[in-house]
Amino acid sequence: MLKIAVPNKGSLSEASTEMLREAGYRQRNDSKDLVLLDEDNGVEFYYLRPRDIAVYVGEGTLDLGITGRDMLIDSAADAEEVLQLGFGGTRFRFAAPDGAGWTAADLNGKRIATSYAGLVGGWLDRKGIEARLIRLDGAVESSVRLGVADAVADVVETGSTLKRAGLELFGDAIMTSEAILIQRAGRPAPQGMDRLVRRLTGVLTARTYYMVDYNVPETALEAACEVTPGLDAPTVSPLAKPGWVAVRAMIPRTDAPQIMDRLWDVGADAILVTDIVACRL
Repeated sequence: MLKIAVPNKGSLSEASTEMLREAGYRQRNDSKDLVLLDEDNGVEFYYLRPRDIAVYVGEGTLDLGITGRDMLIDSAADAEEVLQLGFGGTRFRFAAPDGAGWTAADLNGKRIATSYAGLVGGWLDRKGIEARLIRLDGAVESSVRLGVADAVADVVETGSTLKRAGLELFGDAIMTSEAILIQRAGRPAPQGMDRLVRRLTGVLTARTYYMVDYNVPETALEAACEVTPGLDAPTVSPLAKPGWVAVRAMIPRTDAPQIMDRLWDVGADAILVTDIVACRL
């Protein structure tokens, strides 16, 4: 039985559960449930604090886990990344009082408030910067105003929260994080992991592409196929209408409107774009 840790709350929880459902796995309906057995798929899910998941996987207590890359690095657990999951994207940045005009070198000898002391400490060591880390459990943006720290290192999406606290970003990003699937480092893949990875990869692909169907005159087929080459090649079927064919192909979601315009321009009609629920490629 494959044992998998899933975030029980926070920004990664709902997205992880949704992705696993799309991949065909049972998921809990009650947020109070801590364990769920999916016998049909040979998996047992454990719902844990996101920050603890890397520790359980690194110790070998659980086979796999879904957590953030930031939390994996911060934990220093004996676990490694297996697959990027395409959600939960964040950046880590430094911030100092507005107008200070700091660079990374100005962090030497300063106090830095953060909820990710392991991650930030590792970055500082690699850069040869000596600073004192003030570990706080959230709301680090208030630490400078309250005199606890000189600067902060925190998760940044828009930076608006830091700006409201009178802080400005400086320097390059410490790291970019997202949700990842992890396993114990340096160990063979546990039995059943390959099927899980195939399913999750199928969900990722389905979220990246649409399916397009359209009719086109045979005389314009070559031009239309240049617009929609598909992954290997488009599927072409004859229509009852003489001289016409039906075409089906996968197209990138981000390009769908432009592709529909180009198909219309080459003479296609009855152009339909639909979601792909799951796939195996």
